[in-house]
Amino acid sequence: MTQPHEAEGGATRDRDAVVRVGVLGCGNVGAALVELLRDHADVIRARSGLDLSVARIAVRNLSKDRGLELGKDVLTNDAEALVNDPSIDVIVEVIGGIEPARSLILDALKLGKPVVTANKELLANVGKELLEAAETSGVDLLFEASVAGGIPLMRPLRESLAGERITRVMGIVNGTTNFILTQMSEQGSGFAEALADAQNLGYAERDPTADVEGFDAAAKAAIIASIAFGAKVVAGDVYREGIADITQADISAAADLGYVLKLLAVAEELDGALAVRVHPAMVPATHPLASVRGSFNAVFIEGEAVGDVMLYGRGAGGRPTAVSVLGDLIDASKNLRSGARGATIGSLSRKPILPIDEVRSQYYLTLDVADRPGVLASIAGVFGQHGVSIRSMQQKGGGASAGERGERGEHALLIFVTHLAREADMRATIHDVRELDAVHTVGSLLRVIGEEG
Repeated sequence: MTQPHEAEGGATRDRDAVVRVGVLGCGNVGAALVELLRDHADVIRARSGLDLSVARIAVRNLSKDRGLELGKDVLTNDAEALVNDPSIDVIVEVIGGIEPARSLILDALKLGKPVVTANKELLANVGKELLEAAETSGVDLLFEASVAGGIPLMRPLRESLAGERITRVMGIVNGTTNFILTQMSEQGSGFAEALADAQNLGYAERDPTADVEGFDAAAKAAIIASIAFGAKVVAGDVYREGIADITQADISAAADLGYVLKLLAVAEELDGALAVRVHPAMVPATHPLASVRGSFNAVFIEGEAVGDVMLYGRGAGGRPTAVSVLGDLIDASKNLRSGARGATIGSLSRKPILPIDEVRSQYYLTLDVADRPGVLASIAGVFGQHGVSIRSMQQKGGGASAGERGERGEHALLIFVTHLAREADMRATIHDVRELDAVHTVGSLLRVIGEEG
């Protein structure tokens, strides 16, 4: 028979309700998680019947001030000993990177300990190995916080939509780039100025490469695709473009055409193959994703039966991300105590990855051309040769006075939006258009999300 013991305030609690948690890492997310466990202990107990106790926290620097009131010997720099401690029930990994996180998680799973992680880089590269280890050991590996921070996304994909045939998942999954593009759209900032604002506000790192070049979003896209389509997708399978080349002229042109520029992660199944990509795109101003401003994230899920579902919220930050970690921790702890497991995604199948050249999109293209008769016809002819149909065309400029012509003579900016076309055909079109004498420069090429795509 289970023995009760005295709790704070004189109440009694079941010893089996106490779950001892080992935390790997105590940065922004780890520290926020410890605070939430302390501040929300009564709520957690009332809703789950559990007492979640932080037993040990593994950190690199024991002397660093974490801003937390911790008991004696809670901090340790021996992560392996923490994982192997038989008194610790559940492991939370928030250290990031691939190693030693991978080895520590595998060790925990082999010991039969559930693991909660927020590590997108790890899951995007060796997620299949970790999921298989969890399956073999019969314990939970939960990772809600790995994508879109505080937005519940993994759980709906794994549970609520487990029986749905998902056709596409498309979203804004990087708050830094969304903040930058919002500043460019609403404040008229250039890219460098908007990036500096993001860094000053703490949205962007000193080295912003992972965000602005799309690496962060690509890792998240790989995880989303794996869960949504039950297939092994790694970060290297994701086609990636960043936002560093987006100009204020692109922002203005998009607005004139009724679009808003966003960095999108897109995963879709096309004839049995998966197309997974991250790139800037022109989103219709009427689309729900167009209204996602600042550092917020949103994910748009399209299914055959459910139709369209959008999840919106803060995609980053210590406390929002820690909320997702805490939700997983409660689930893993309840399952551990009941001898059950949460929803699994089954075995990941091997589906072909569609190369970007075979993906069909609408495109926005700008050309700086000589303003003289026959130029548009010659350009349209090149489009036609490669099977790319023009949906709309606008001309800006032209008709310059003799004093304004300079050596290049009169010129105009042509803005094209195409119908759906294969990427390879669009690239071939651009190659041949560039060879025309009347074309001075090929400007921006952006994909368009619209009625056709």
